[in-house]
Amino acid sequence: MEKTNWKKYLEKPYHCSCGKTHVCSIEDIIIEENAIERLPEILGKHDYKKLCVVSDINTQEVAGEKVCAVLDKTAIPYQTIVFQDKELVPDEEAVTYFLTEIDRDCDLIIGVGSGTINDLCRFISFKMNLDYYIVGTAPSMDGYASNVSPLIIKHLKTTYEAHTAKVIIGDLDILAQAPLPMIAAGAGDILGKYVCLTDWQLAHIINGEYYCPEMAAMVRESIQKVVDHAERAAKREKEAVAAIMEGLVLSGIVMSYIGNSRPASGSEHHMSHYWEMMFLLDRQPDPLHGTKVGIGTVAAIKMYEKLRELGKDAVPGSAPHFDYNTWSQEIETAYGPAAPGVLKLEQSIGKNKNEEVTRRRAAYLQHLDKIQALIDELPKAETIIDILKSMDAPYYPEQIKVTKDVFKRSIYYAKDLRNRFGLLQLLFDLELQEGFSNDLIIEIYKA
Repeated sequence: MEKTNWKKYLEKPYHCSCGKTHVCSIEDIIIEENAIERLPEILGKHDYKKLCVVSDINTQEVAGEKVCAVLDKTAIPYQTIVFQDKELVPDEEAVTYFLTEIDRDCDLIIGVGSGTINDLCRFISFKMNLDYYIVGTAPSMDGYASNVSPLIIKHLKTTYEAHTAKVIIGDLDILAQAPLPMIAAGAGDILGKYVCLTDWQLAHIINGEYYCPEMAAMVRESIQKVVDHAERAAKREKEAVAAIMEGLVLSGIVMSYIGNSRPASGSEHHMSHYWEMMFLLDRQPDPLHGTKVGIGTVAAIKMYEKLRELGKDAVPGSAPHFDYNTWSQEIETAYGPAAPGVLKLEQSIGKNKNEEVTRRRAAYLQHLDKIQALIDELPKAETIIDILKSMDAPYYPEQIKVTKDVFKRSIYYAKDLRNRFGLLQLLFDLELQEGFSNDLIIEIYKA
């Protein structure tokens, strides 16, 4: 496998054919064997006075101790923060603990972990105006190069502005030994980009939203890396694991270039976020993010396929009839203590209003041929299922204990988590939620 030349992306303007100039502030990306040993060399380029090494009880054993052993060879003092949670959640409690533990004289945070540790370190370092490095412990998600942090605040999954890591280190000796479900979760997160890109183009066609073909091509490159190497990565072949890690990082760079998660987060992610919130509210074990995204991808593609079959018959003959009071009561039921944040979003943007739905219906009919062609570019749902099966990964919601009720509610209400147009909003616009969710439940839960 040809290694990615990261230098062409890092710390220099990317003058794009879309008319924008994209910039990524990451200084270095090292994905190789014994990558952690290069920490002293990297740190030697700067004049950091004190470091803060952050891990959890799992990642400290997997890689944190090795990071500390390498840092002991330098003259730079450091403190360690080790979260003791069995399942660390990026919520107010974790943020508060982090802020109370970190020494005020630290000028660099080194995170050791994957999803949650990365999100917390990115957010706290941004708020404290500190640099941060991330030492990845599993190729399990695409947030390593991202510039946003998804946190759960007041029970609501919310994406907050942050900044990118200065350095990303992926030590293949550690990444290749990650639990197989975590490697498969990374593949699931990337496979979800098929739906992300379709949603993004759909928003461009119907709403005139900004869309960058070059950035979309980069995301497709990251998808192909996973598709080509999934089975070998499941066997822990280092070259294949490196390919998946590179695909995840490349996807994150695109998010950094665009300035938000649009190229890498669509309807499949919104369903995943809703399921996560319900697991946490019910105090149930929450499956890995990428695992949920992979399952959401299968469901979303199946719904796109159903939409393709309907064509112009998808548009109802009657006018839209959104009733805010009825809807708000449904949101209260669907989101529980997280409902106020969802209601506030709709009150501020009004994306469900009848006039907006009418406009989008007309745009759907006007551009139907383009939309049909767009859906035709998607892989079949069965293709995604086969890739996930090759990694012993779940592909249907029942396999991770998402109930029929939660699954149905995610099709109805996950769209209300974000101000982002995509498949789920279109199903609302076309009054297809009831039929599609019922059909999918019959198909998926009896499979």
